Amino acid sequence: MTKDLRTVAVTGMHRGENPQPGAAVVASLRRRFQALRIIGLSYDPLESSLYGRGEDHPDAAYLIPFPGAGVVALQERLGEIRAKENIGYVIPCLDSEIENFTRISAQLRKWNIGCILPSRRSFEARHKSHLYEFCRHNDVPTPLTLTAADPVAVERCAARIGYPVFVKGRLYHAHLVHSREGLAPAYEEIVKAWGWPVIVQETLSGEEYDIAGVGDGKGRIAGSCSIRKLLRTANGKGFAGIVVRDAALDELCERIIRALKWNGPFELEFIKAQGRPHSLMEMNPRFPAWIDFPSQIGCNLPGQLFERLARREAAPLRECEAGQMFVRHSMDLAGDFADFAEMASTGERVFKPVPQPQRRSSELRLLPASHQQ
Repeated sequence: MTKDLRTVAVTGMHRGENPQPGAAVVASLRRRFQALRIIGLSYDPLESSLYGRGEDHPDAAYLIPFPGAGVVALQERLGEIRAKENIGYVIPCLDSEIENFTRISAQLRKWNIGCILPSRRSFEARHKSHLYEFCRHNDVPTPLTLTAADPVAVERCAARIGYPVFVKGRLYHAHLVHSREGLAPAYEEIVKAWGWPVIVQETLSGEEYDIAGVGDGKGRIAGSCSIRKLLRTANGKGFAGIVVRDAALDELCERIIRALKWNGPFELEFIKAQGRPHSLMEMNPRFPAWIDFPSQIGCNLPGQLFERLARREAAPLRECEAGQMFVRHSMDLAGDFADFAEMASTGERVFKPVPQPQRRSSELRLLPASHQQ
């Protein structure tokens, strides 16, 4: 099958209380490539962006198996979708699915589907359970972080670090625990969802920073945007942020990407505690949910990634100016239950273009001031 240069598949389409990056990636791609055909790959028929009508909705959507189903299930489902959609590229947008996509990368190449992914070495080095050692080896400040494989080890790690501590899942979820009594409920919930091991991390208090960017696979940053979080959700997601220019933060980011030779999207999360340098909390192997913000001010990182996927000459990115800010808001999406039923029963849906209402010319004229009473 010949690769269709206009078709790209994007995952992570939920934009609700705990938003995923996919819809923001779609909006950024449409801002740069208006004629691009976009396929949404969804894990749930109620992922909100499947029912939108704005610039962040896909042209078609298909359900795929949850990452826990494994690589065989993913490969088989992509094969089924590929029989209906001439997919040329795929952009995975969730931490939990990156490993599965790396494991089917050879099959993606056979199918002539482009997908920019980090190397296995790089992906493992930034993993929560390995990040502390990576930071120590590369002189990157980071809070003390220990890995526990059983309940006794969790208690031992927390006692060594000192309360309060964060107890984190290997992929998602984090609980702030203030005492020994709070450990069991925290790690039991995490283990039920993600299994062992769990991460026990020193707590730092201060301003939180995010850097979103794209690594070129050779140790350089192809483009990035740095923000300070102004508002956070209960899950720690940035609900509002402001662009910052900080030479020390930029140098740390460059050091990390150079050491990893990172290939593709990334998000670096830092905290600046009083009396301490910026400390790296996490590195996520994908774009953050706020990635459409920099594209609106001239730094379209998903657009740049797609240009590289399509082997086109990348357009220069504008530097994000300090002081530019974003704030997230929610809205209700109206739709027909038949659309949900189709998605839930068949696992796929092709969206029909929504006709734009035409205004009469008289509606566009401004009345003279004497008539505006």
